[in-house]
Order: sequence, then C-alpha cells, then structure tokens
Amino acid sequence: MICSSNSLYVLAKTSLTHQQVIYTNSWALYLSGTPEQINKIAKKHGFHILGKIFPDGNYYHMEQRGVAKQSLQAHYLHNLRLKMDPKVLWFAQQSGRSRNRRHSFTVPTDPFFNQQWYLVHSEAFNQNVVAAWARGYTGKGVVVSILDDGLETSHPDLAENYDPLASYDMNDNDPNPETQYSLTRPRRHGTRCAGVVAAVANNGMCGVGVAHQAKIGGVRMLDGQVTDLIEAMSLNLNQKHIDIYSASWGPEDLGRNLEGPNTLAKEAFIRGISNGRGGLGSIYVWASGNGGASFDNCNCDGYTNSIYTLSVGSTTEKGTLPFYSEPCSAILTTTYSGGSFQHHRIVTTDLHQSCTSDHTGTSASAPLAAGIIALALEANPRLTWRDVQHLVVRASRLADLRTHDWRTNGVGRPVSHYYGYGLLDAGRLVDLASKWKTVKPQKKCTIDLITRSFELRMKLTLRWNVTACHGTRNWIRSLEHIQARLTLTYSRRGDLSITLISPKKTISNLLTTRPYDKTSAGFSDWAFMSTHCWDEDPSGYWVLQIENNGDSNNRGTRISADILKLTKNNYPLFIECIYPLYGFENSCLMSCPPHYYVSNGNSTRSYQRCLPCHRNCLTCFGKQDTNCLDCPPYSTLDSRRSTCSPPVYPWDHKGKVTNGMDRTAAVLGILIGGPLVILFVMWAIAWMVSRSFLPRGAARNQVDISTSHSNDESRDVEMVVFSITESQAENSESTSTFTNIPNTSRET
Repeated sequence: MICSSNSLYVLAKTSLTHQQVIYTNSWALYLSGTPEQINKIAKKHGFHILGKIFPDGNYYHMEQRGVAKQSLQAHYLHNLRLKMDPKVLWFAQQSGRSRNRRHSFTVPTDPFFNQQWYLVHSEAFNQNVVAAWARGYTGKGVVVSILDDGLETSHPDLAENYDPLASYDMNDNDPNPETQYSLTRPRRHGTRCAGVVAAVANNGMCGVGVAHQAKIGGVRMLDGQVTDLIEAMSLNLNQKHIDIYSASWGPEDLGRNLEGPNTLAKEAFIRGISNGRGGLGSIYVWASGNGGASFDNCNCDGYTNSIYTLSVGSTTEKGTLPFYSEPCSAILTTTYSGGSFQHHRIVTTDLHQSCTSDHTGTSASAPLAAGIIALALEANPRLTWRDVQHLVVRASRLADLRTHDWRTNGVGRPVSHYYGYGLLDAGRLVDLASKWKTVKPQKKCTIDLITRSFELRMKLTLRWNVTACHGTRNWIRSLEHIQARLTLTYSRRGDLSITLISPKKTISNLLTTRPYDKTSAGFSDWAFMSTHCWDEDPSGYWVLQIENNGDSNNRGTRISADILKLTKNNYPLFIECIYPLYGFENSCLMSCPPHYYVSNGNSTRSYQRCLPCHRNCLTCFGKQDTNCLDCPPYSTLDSRRSTCSPPVYPWDHKGKVTNGMDRTAAVLGILIGGPLVILFVMWAIAWMVSRSFLPRGAARNQVDISTSHSNDESRDVEMVVFSITESQAENSESTSTFTNIPNTSRET
C-alpha cells in the first residue's frame, strides 16, 4: 500500500455501487449575468427556467422539456453543448438517488394517550417529556419541517398546527406538499413523522405530539427522483422561518453503500448552519439508519455522520437494541421507538385522517428528538446549532439502556456506539437550555497523519503526538467533533475495521466490518466522524488502527489520511473546487462568507479558496492588516492605507480613559511613594550611624554567625536537571530523565 500526503485537498467521492442511475430532465446551472442574459442562454439551449436554487446565488434550476423525464443515460448532446458554451460556468444533469424511508410497514390502529408509553412519566420508560410540559414548554413559537414524501395537511390532528410557510412540493415544484394516495405504495411516512412532533393536544383525536403547540410543515421531496438539487432546496427551504428540519431517510441501508451529500446539498448544509434562524443556524435532526440487520454502519452515511446534523439512534420500551439499529461513533443521542412485534411502538397520525400505534424504526426516533429540541428552543430561542448539540450531550443519560459497548470517555460521560450519550431527557434539556450561555466561536486544528508509504496486510497501527495547535490562535483545549479523513483502495472494503483512540483512552469505532460490502472501491477522502471525545482535551498521543478482518490475501494499494479536530469553528477542511467555485473548508461555495477573502482571485483554474482575513478587518482582499475593505464596528477605515483604526467605543474614548488613569496613578504614586522614600532615607542614616560606633570584634562576630547560618542552609539544597527527549518515529515513546545532584558547596 502506498500512502499519499495530499489527501487533505481531495474532493470526496461517493459510491453508487449496486445502484442504477436514473437521469432526469432537470439541470442545475451556474450562470453569471443579468436576467436578460440568463434568459438568452436558456433559450439558446432550449431550457425552461424554473427559478434560482438559492435565492441569493447564481445557481439556476432549468428543465429540458424535450427530454424524457427518466433515462438510463445522460443526454450527450445537451451536456456537450453546455460544456462548449463559455457562458455556462458549471452544470449538472440531475440524476435520481436512492433514498429509503427508515421505517417498517405497520397497520393502523385506534390509539389513545395512555398508549404513548414513551411520554407518560414512569420509572421504567421515561423521556421526561411530561416534566417539560409541566414547566410550560409545548413548542410554542417553534417551526419544524418534515423532509419526506408529503403531508396530509387536512388531517384533524395536524391541521391546527400546519404551517404552509414551512412546506413545499419539491417533486412537482408547487407550494402544496399534499401526499399522493396510492393503494400499492402508500406515502404515509411524512404524515406519521409529523404527528410524532406536533399532533394537536386535547382534541379527541389520536395521541399528543411531543411539541403539540409547535408549527409543523412538510416538504414532499422523496416521492419521485431525489436529485442533488431537490435535496439542497429542501434543506434550505425558508431557512429564516423554519427552525428544525427533521429527516428520516438516507442512502439504502444494505450494508454495502458509501454515500453522502453531493455538491449542492453540501453547500445547503453550510448555508443552513451559517444563515438559518437569523444566523443562529438551522437544526438538522437525522435518523441514524435501519441497517442493523445488514450489519451496516452509519459512518458510511454522509448525512448521518456530518458535523452539521444531529444523529439519533433508537431503543425499545425495554431498553434493548432494536434489530434494525446500526452503530457508529457519530450518533449523539437516543429516543424510544419500536422493536420486534412483541414491543410497543409509537403512536401517531396516519393517512385518511386516521391514527396508528405502529410507527417504528429510527424514522420514529428522529421526529421524537426534533419535538424535544423544539421544547428547548421555546425555552431559549437564542440557542445556536452548536449550543443544541452541547445541550443534547449533557441532557442524555444512561437510563436503563442495555448494550455491550458502554464506555466512560475522558471526561467521565458514558457513551455508546448504538446510543450515543444515552436517552434524551426532555425535562433536563429545557432546564439546561433556559440558563445556557452561548458557546464561544469554534476553532479548528488539522493534523496530517500519514506522510510516507505504508502497506496494509492484516493490521496497521499509527501513533502520533498531538499538540492541538498549541501556541496558535487555533489552540484547542476542548473537543466537539473529530473527523478522520481517509483515502484507501482495498481488495474487499467490507473486511476493514477502523478504530481511533484518544489520549484519554476513549475508543471510537469509526468503521466496523460489513460482510455485504464486497467492493474494492475503498474510500476516497471519506470523513469518518466521532462525537465520543466531546469536551476532552485533545493534546497527547492518538492511535489510529486499520485492520483487515477477512482473508489474509486482501491487499491495499493506496492510503492517505489526515485528522481534523473541531471544537470552535463552523467549518472543517479546505478542499479543491472546480472553477468558478471556491473551496471553503469541506465544501464548494459560489462566494466567500464574511471575514474571508478569495485566494488566486484572478485565476480561472482550480484551487481558488476562501482564506481568513486579518483579525482587524471585517472584509478584505488579503491576509495582511493593510488589506482591509471594511472594518468591524467602532473602527474606522483608512481608505489610503486600507487599514482599520483601533476601536473607539461610543460610551467613552479610549484616550480619555487612559489619560484619566495616568493622572490617578500619578497622584497615588506621590501619596504612597513619598512617605516610603522618607522612611527609607531615615533607616539608611540610622544604620550608618550604628556601624560607625560598633566595636570591631562585635562586627566580626556578626559576620561569622551569618556565614555559618548560610552554610547550614546550603547543605539541604539540591540541583535538579530535567531533560525531555521526543522521537517522532513510529511507535516511539517520549522519555523523561530526572537527575538529582547533591550541592557540593565548600565550607570555610
């Protein structure tokens, strides 16, 4: 196996193995120009403009009505003409992507509130939701949108809370997300998820939603070809209005797929956490997956293991693992759901204005968590997306959840690859939220791990010492997420397991063996993520183990890796992007955010990146403090020198305050220092007079006594020599040597 150290800037690729690609008649294009120019380009290529993908960007959604809505091949002629047109800076014919609803088939029943065992306060089953209600929190003022297959908006248990501003039909491109009824393939998933969150209380219908006074919307986006464009537009729908997006879907849970968001969806996540909720960040709650029976691992799902999503696992009424539960180190918390046919399931709304007590899977757990988080946002509407993750970690508890892999991490918190930090406690969450102080801005620290060639046969262990960027402005002392990005080609990917061990001995199983994953595609700059080291100090020795658990004839041909630790930064790695996109951490954007400037701004080639401005500048054209374009509040821009003045606050002028302090210090110095000087002069005169009249013998005896005392003291003093030697070679240990040397002072 040959290693490469340049994987830090390689764009992640997703695997569509075992999936047949279906191309649609929709295109996403990046165009720059006036509306008239855009219309001319669309007309030239025979496209019909459906609108902008992002309201403030230059991505356009266009449709070619002369092309079949579904095809097994990309349209060669249209794509070639677009490629040859210099005014088309980027384009992509949209292809369908397999997204499965994470639920099991159930039969509707007649539920009642006393059947909602997961809400009722008891010692055995306690998410402590009633305690949050008793404090007056019911989700009022919070908006939740269900990204799924539609919503029965007229359902009597949803209609009162239905919010059309949080709803849209992305599949048919109209404002009505109404579900499409079918006898052979009922689209009930979105309606069921919505009832878990916000079913109306005290109306004599079905049960009660966790946040039964929250507003609920639905986005119909799974009932058709799911394209990158549709995902992106769903994730950013009305982001200033919607607080929480709940998604109970993802790539197929077959134990062999490796797939995540594409270009537009990645940018949508970035825009969501940056601009959503007025800059506080949209909350994305995600079902961890139902691939347990296929030995799947949710770290192979790029939606669940994203740092921008809050991944939710499931447990049964008895605190046991459901058969569908899949493990990974990205799961943050757990809520209740159904298990086998012997377990009670979740009560919710169903199609045809009916109810069911048979909702199950992580599809039920994610909206249950979304409803509990809605209660926390009512308690404190100023929570950021990172605040919510911090609170969820602290409000989750071991409870009675049973599994074999509970461990205590470096800060004393129990954590599991199936349950995250445990069962989410609604009462505890709202209590913490009501008095929570916003976390400080994030920082990032990136470490290149593999810088030379390795061959992986059965097991490869890498050990390295991390200073966590000590001595720089990115010094990290408390972790949030940690990502290990890996590029590896291997003869049978499913035989691999990957383990990361922190300096505090916390073990994160980044990847477990997947027997159905027989591909040799390996990993291409894939980001494995762990939340198990939350709040740990990252300084010290880390260990990464990559192990072949299959045939000894398995071979790897290429490996490269780097480690990214995140604690106080909104964005992770820089990557390469194709012109005209700019690389901003792990995504490609159309423009750089505030406080960043474009490197190689005049280039029409790759490697254009968004780099941070100097701390004195608000916006800039370079990294120096003489490259400012605009200044922070209370600073003034010198347009000739392109510099910003020190801040002058409106309540006082810094110069006046400094002068006043100087005058005060001078007065105090005179009042205190004057008497001290007089006392010192008087003492010096007295000492000189006494020396003049003392006998010589007495003076000599005084000196001898002092010297003798000094020698007695010096015998008890030792010299300590401390030396540390560090070796950066593989598997080397730091050695410390302490040498004690007695003091050999001579006596007279």
